Amino acid sequence: MIYDLIIVGAGPAGITATVYAARKRLNFLVITLDIGGQAAWSGDVENYTGYQFITGPDLTSKFEEHMRTYKVTVKENEEVEEIKRTGTTIRVKTHKGEYESKTLIIASGKMSKELNVPGEKEFKHKGVTYCATCDGPLFSGKDVAVIGGSNSALDAALQMIRIASHVYVINPGSALGGDVIMREKVEKNRLVTVLNGSKITAIVGEKMVTGIKIMRDNKEETIPVEGLFVEVGLIPNSKFAVDLDKNKYGEIKINMQNETNVPGIFAAGDVTDVPQKQIIIAAGEGSKAALSAFKYLNQLK
Repeated sequence: MIYDLIIVGAGPAGITATVYAARKRLNFLVITLDIGGQAAWSGDVENYTGYQFITGPDLTSKFEEHMRTYKVTVKENEEVEEIKRTGTTIRVKTHKGEYESKTLIIASGKMSKELNVPGEKEFKHKGVTYCATCDGPLFSGKDVAVIGGSNSALDAALQMIRIASHVYVINPGSALGGDVIMREKVEKNRLVTVLNGSKITAIVGEKMVTGIKIMRDNKEETIPVEGLFVEVGLIPNSKFAVDLDKNKYGEIKINMQNETNVPGIFAAGDVTDVPQKQIIIAAGEGSKAALSAFKYLNQLK
């Protein structure tokens, strides 16, 4: 079967593209590793229009509920390995099969960067985690550390304040970044110790994490923690898109119509070079990409 459209990813951009494609009565397929993407990892969301307050998982549930109101074919837990335009169609290869379509929207988002320090691989899922929303409850009443100083690190710290005994924020920068309101909440909380100008050098433990080593003021010290939340940034899930133009960060370059340099291939959300990475912006970009794909299909001979 040759689809009208294939959408890669089911985060805010992908799900919104799905809703628009369904309303245009396109014959399409969604391929994704998970539902929700980064939105599902978020704690409290206070800047999504229409909701004064909602959690990331709850917002994701609303997104999915909206998507499922349409008869959408979703291939979950399926990772795209290669895309290739051949003649008039686009071939999408995953680790489970191959699919063909007239158009493609890449909304595959981003994934967490790793620290690349001794002990990280050994203690992954044994105290080292990249998602406070997913794994936070496992560390109830324990001392934990959050690595990073931007919004994602602040969000993780604010989530863990409610769960952990104490939260250390290991910030490589000289001062915390991120939104002012979030930053103030972290800095003023008595359960948080912010260590600016600190660099993690190793993760230690036996069967599970028991501590981290950091360098601060040219001195190495060990901080006893049982959990470590890595929030040092994200990298785009664009490795499979070898024929598309990207910037130095690996983000797919698009124009205002969400078009890439390859005809019929569009991109939306955090995997692109759109400057602001926000849930609401990703959703808007997903709708634009779907409308552009629909217009492209109408112009085909």
